[in-house]
Amino acid sequence: MIPEIRKIFNSEYSDKTYNSYVKELWNWTGGEEDFRVCETPLFIDQSLSDSLVSASEDIVNFLSSEEFKEISRGAVPDNLMVPNEDPHPLFLQIDFAITRDSSGNFHPKLIELQGFPSLYAFQSELDRLNRKYYAIPEGFGTYFNGLEESSYLSLLQKAILGEHKPENVILLEIEPHNQKTRIDFYITEKKIGIKPVCITEIKKSGRNLYYNLNGKLTEIKRVYNRVIFDELIRKNIKYDFDFRDELDIEWAGHPNWFFRISKHSLPLVKGSFAPECFYLHKINKYPDNLEDYVLKPLYSFAGSGVIVDLEKNILDRITDRENYILQHKVEYAPLIETPDEYSRAEIRMMYIWINKPLVVNNLLRTSKGKMMGVDFNKGKTWVGSNIVYHP
Repeated sequence: MIPEIRKIFNSEYSDKTYNSYVKELWNWTGGEEDFRVCETPLFIDQSLSDSLVSASEDIVNFLSSEEFKEISRGAVPDNLMVPNEDPHPLFLQIDFAITRDSSGNFHPKLIELQGFPSLYAFQSELDRLNRKYYAIPEGFGTYFNGLEESSYLSLLQKAILGEHKPENVILLEIEPHNQKTRIDFYITEKKIGIKPVCITEIKKSGRNLYYNLNGKLTEIKRVYNRVIFDELIRKNIKYDFDFRDELDIEWAGHPNWFFRISKHSLPLVKGSFAPECFYLHKINKYPDNLEDYVLKPLYSFAGSGVIVDLEKNILDRITDRENYILQHKVEYAPLIETPDEYSRAEIRMMYIWINKPLVVNNLLRTSKGKMMGVDFNKGKTWVGSNIVYHP
C-alpha cells in the first residue's frame, strides 16, 4: 500500500525466491501445502495502522461491557453450554476488510468477530521466514504493544500453559493431522511444547481427562481448545467425555466464548467501522436493496454457508431464521499492486486477553475474487494468506 515499498518489493520479487520460501515453510508438514500463502505481505502506513487499532479497541471496549455480557448469554446453545466459564475470552480475533471512505482514504470495516484461537504460532513463523527471504523495511513489524518474537512467544506460552507443565496441557482438535491448520499445531508443539491430540483419543475417569504421552496415560490439566462444535456435530464424532461435564480442567480458552463472540455479536457492534447488520428473524421487511447484503449462518466457520448473491426467495426458504444474520456488503478496496491486477485485503487483529485485552499480532488474507477463500481465487497468483507490516 505504501507506493515506495511496494515498488521495491515487486521489482525485487522472483518466483525462485518465493518457491524456496514456501518450500521451507511447508517443511513443517512434510512438503504438503494445505493452503495458499501469498507471494507478498502487506505494508501499511501509520494512518491505517492507527485506524485498525482504534476500531479494534472500540470493539473490545464494547465486548468488555456488562451490557454485552448480558446480551450474549443467549448466544450459547443450551446443548453446548460448558460449565465454569471464564469472565472473558482468552483469545480474540477481529477481522476487517480494507475499504475506501468517501474521502478516498483507506478505512477498516468489520467483517467477523471470533472468541477463539487463530494461527498464533504460524504467524510468528511466517514473519521469521518473510525476514529471511525478503527485504522487510527497517522500522516495520507485525507485532503490537512493544512485542517482538521472543516476548510474543513467551506471552503465547503463558496464555496456553497457564501455571502447568507442557505435558499436562494439550491442543485439542478433531483429527488434528487432517486439518488445514495443522501447520500451526506443529509449530505450537515445537515452540510451546504441547501435543496436538484428537478428541477421540481422550480418556475420562471421574472428573479427570487423560491422554497417551509416550505410552503413558497422562493427566490433562489444561486444554488449548481448537475444536469447532459445528464440525464435531456434522461429523458425528464419538468421544469419551461430554463438554457439559463438570471436569477438573482449565480451558485455554473457554468454549462458550466461541459462541458469545462470533457472528452472533455482529448486529450488536456499532460505529463507523461496523457495516449495517441484522438478525434475520428480527427483520419484518427485507431491505429494498437486498443485492447489497450478504447472508451468514451464525455458527459456521471459515466462510461455509455464506451466500453473497441474495434473492428474496432464498431468504423465504429459511426456516431456522434465528441462526442467520444479514450484513451489508463491504466493498473491498484494490490495495496491493501485483503483476496482473490489484489484490484486496482483509486484516485480522489478534488479541491475547490474560489480565487485559492486548492486541499482539495480525493475519492477512488477500483475494482477487468475490470473497476471501480458495473457491474464489482458483488459478490466481498473489492471493492467499500472509501478514501485515506496520510502522
